[in-house]
Amino acid sequence: MKSWFPKGEIRINKKRLIIGALILIVLIGIYVYVSRPRKALPSLAIVTVEQVKKSNVEIYGEYVGRIRAQNVVEVRARVEGYLEKMLFNEGTYVEKNQLLFVINQDQYKAKVDKARAQLMKDEAQALKADRDLKRIKPLKELNAASQLDLDNASAAYETAVASVAMSKADLRQAQMELAHTMVRSPIAGYITDSKVGLGTLVGVNGKSLLVSVVNSDTVWVDFSMTALDYLKSKERNVNIGQQDASRSWQPTVAITLADNTIYPHKGLVDFADPQVDPETGTFSVRAEMINPDRILLPGQFTKVKLLLDVREDAIVVPAKAVIVEKGGANVFVVRKDSIVEKRFIELGPEIDNNTMIERGLAAGEYVVVEGVHKLTSGVKVKVQESETH
Repeated sequence: MKSWFPKGEIRINKKRLIIGALILIVLIGIYVYVSRPRKALPSLAIVTVEQVKKSNVEIYGEYVGRIRAQNVVEVRARVEGYLEKMLFNEGTYVEKNQLLFVINQDQYKAKVDKARAQLMKDEAQALKADRDLKRIKPLKELNAASQLDLDNASAAYETAVASVAMSKADLRQAQMELAHTMVRSPIAGYITDSKVGLGTLVGVNGKSLLVSVVNSDTVWVDFSMTALDYLKSKERNVNIGQQDASRSWQPTVAITLADNTIYPHKGLVDFADPQVDPETGTFSVRAEMINPDRILLPGQFTKVKLLLDVREDAIVVPAKAVIVEKGGANVFVVRKDSIVEKRFIELGPEIDNNTMIERGLAAGEYVVVEGVHKLTSGVKVKVQESETH
């Protein structure tokens, strides 16, 4: 069959097809190269840092304490008799020397009257003996009376004088017993409930407790410290219970009330037992605290926070910056070139959310507080400072 196209035209068309195919392949290759997924460049880890600073660190110990009134007086009957009157309201405040009870006075008034009469009698006899002696002395000088008469007159006078002195003492004793029937408060304070009722026969020798008066304007806070606390305080040259004018602080006590509020006044430790209780391994400590509004009640339990020491210019970092591992504790420090360095440290006590560093860090350095889990020593990081600083 005869072709409609010349042979030369067929060859040209084949070349064009080949060239077009090659161009298409090249374009596809360029497209594939340009549109291929590229590997992202590694980005720097972002960490939050805080600058290491020096500060004065207050170290506290926490204990369970008990409030004790500084002055509690038991009021007891000093004479025997029946209670006739009770002149106070239980649980109220009484003044010093306020009359509280009256014991039946009849027998004691009679003793006073008898002692007074005896005194009058003895004074009269002493007056007569004095007159007799004064009359005998001139007669003896005139030899109108014997030496025996003078001696008898002198002895009678001396006996009468002694009787007067003894009667005066008996009268004073009777008057004191009468006064003891009027039972008064020895101190100012709050009075407890009465231990006896009206008409009760109360006795002598302090056996009959009538009531107690509690003065709690100033109270004691008793608590116990461990022997370990004592040894640590000795290591820091701190004597608990002793004031030291050479230091800028004293062992003050703050207490927390039952509703978890802090009592507005602080106390001062004024006594520490010099020996340890062998049964508990603790020693007793006492702090004195003012109680003007009488919020603190004797016998009440409370939380005690004692200032044990103040470390001046101590290195402190946030507790979350510290990594505790089996080999010890460390932090990540960011150098000026943004390279992190793993630094081993020696830990001190933890205060609130901060940790004191004994060795390993210096003021002015920056430690990582957030993003620690991303880090290894020697990597470069992107730094942002903590918003709290």
